[in-house]
Order: sequence, then structure tokens, then C-alpha cells
Amino acid sequence: MLTGKKEQFLLHSQALMGNLIGDSPDRSVHVYLPPSYAGDNDRRYPVLYMLHGFTDSDIKWFGAEEHWINLPAIADSAIQNEVPQEMIIVMPNAHNSFKGSMYSTSVTVGDWETFVARELVDHIDANYRTLANKDSRGLAGHSMGGYGTIRLAMKYPDTFGAIYMLSACCMGTNVFANEGLMKNVAAVTSKEQLADQPFFVAATLASAAAWAPNPNKAPLFLDVPFKDGKVDEEIINKYHANAPLFMLDQYIPHIKKLNAIALDAGAQDFGISGATKQLHERLEAYGIQHVYESYEGDHVNKIGERIYSEVLPFFSKELVFGD
Repeated sequence: MLTGKKEQFLLHSQALMGNLIGDSPDRSVHVYLPPSYAGDNDRRYPVLYMLHGFTDSDIKWFGAEEHWINLPAIADSAIQNEVPQEMIIVMPNAHNSFKGSMYSTSVTVGDWETFVARELVDHIDANYRTLANKDSRGLAGHSMGGYGTIRLAMKYPDTFGAIYMLSACCMGTNVFANEGLMKNVAAVTSKEQLADQPFFVAATLASAAAWAPNPNKAPLFLDVPFKDGKVDEEIINKYHANAPLFMLDQYIPHIKKLNAIALDAGAQDFGISGATKQLHERLEAYGIQHVYESYEGDHVNKIGERIYSEVLPFFSKELVFGD
């Protein structure tokens, strides 16, 4: 069986330097080179940029440790069975002190938008045999990565030509004044505590770091969305400004520049399934052509299968192969 090659490198990011939480601007990046890459030095390839979800990493997705998904193995199997055309696949590591950057920009976490859409793309084009144009670049992501996909596509429509959102999180705000959650979030008062937090506490803090930064509130440099036992509307307004269902109206001209859009979610992925359908309906109302599907599955149990059967064939059809 012909297999692709995996490469990993550290990319130094000017855009991430000086982030207040103190995360390294040197980010791990994994690259999948398809089977023919090594033997055909004259051939150039489209690039699919894949964004992982919250608590995940490029290292996990590329099979360096036991995980629920192995992206290179999926790509190898799909190519072996002639499901998609061959393409380069790139995944940066967006796991930070908060367990996820939200692919957003703030003084607290750094400028992740510039890092992915400018610095990473420029580096890949300069160091690999790519087709260095928008029409040959795709962007896809799962969960937090799906959110990052629509966010970056709205802001950088001249960088990516086609996008695919898998179970994208954070379409709306979804913040509730849960007493236990508020208590646990308030108990986190140091950077050292961040690594040990359960999912919803960590997600609350990561969202606040990305969308409600506060340079005057050390050591976490953020404002949580709670005040006096209830949701803080001032902070929630900042969340609204970063939620795609609220952002969409202002970015319709940019969305229309995309060549192809796809989004899906499992019917049992509660909350996310409904928000994905809302985004589908909003795009439909604007007359923006796209592919939407609700399938039988939860947040993770069909993602590998969907990448094999839907995502890679989608980009194989929608990206431009050849100069």
C-alpha cells in the first residue's frame, strides 16, 4: 500500500509573540505529503488546512499518540481507494495554556488569525510544492476548528477558496449562569490551575481569553461572562461580536467570494446540531449555495468516517488541481 509522508516542524510566529498568557510563539505544525509527492518533483498540489478542536492537537490528530482519529491513515486509505485526488494536508497546533486558542485574536492569546491565514500559509507555499493560490487552498475543521474555519473564511476570503465545517462549535454564545460552573470558574486564579480544569470550565476560560481579554487583570488577563451570580451582558456582547451567527450579516460579501461551502453535524450532537442548522438556514436565506447535512452521529464518533467519505471528496471536487 502506498502511503504518504508525515512531517513535523516548529514555526516561529511574529503574530503570536508577546501574548499576555506567555505561550510560546513557536508552534508545532504537521504536514501530510501524499504518496506521489516524493517521486514527482514537477508536480504541485492543492493544500487542505485542517484545524483541530478544543483540548486536541496536531500531534494527536497525526497519530503520534493513541487518539480517536488518525488523519494520515484516513488520507492514505482514501487515496489508496481512489476516493479523493492527492493533496497536501496541514494542521497547526492551536492547543495553548487554555487548551485551545479559538483561532481568534486577543492580547491574551495572541493573533491566531494572522498566524494561520498569513504566516502558516506563506511558510507552506515557500517550502512545499503547492499551488499557491486561493482556488487551490481549502480550510476545514472540527468543533473549535469548525468555528475557526468559518471565522477565518469570513475574514480571509482571498486566502481560502473552499471550506468545510465539521460539528462547528460556538456559532452563538450559549452562556448560562450555572451556579456550579460559575463557582468553579471563579476558583481558577492562576495559570498553573488551567491544565487541570474539566471541559466546561476550561472552555469558559478559553472563550473569555479569546473574546473578552483584559490586559489589566493578571494573571489570566480576561473577563469571565458572569457577575453577581448572573450572566454579565457587557461581556456577552463581546461574545456576540465573535459568534458567527451574529457576525454573518456583516461578512456576506466575503462569504460570497468563497467557491464552495459545506457544513455538517451529527443529529445527536446536541446544541451543535441545532446551531449548524441555523447557520445553514441563514446561508440559505442569503441565497448562498452550500452543502449541508445532518447525519446519525454525535460530536466525534463519525468524524473520521466523514473525513474519508465527505470532506476529502469535497475538496477533491472543489479545489483546483493543476496550474
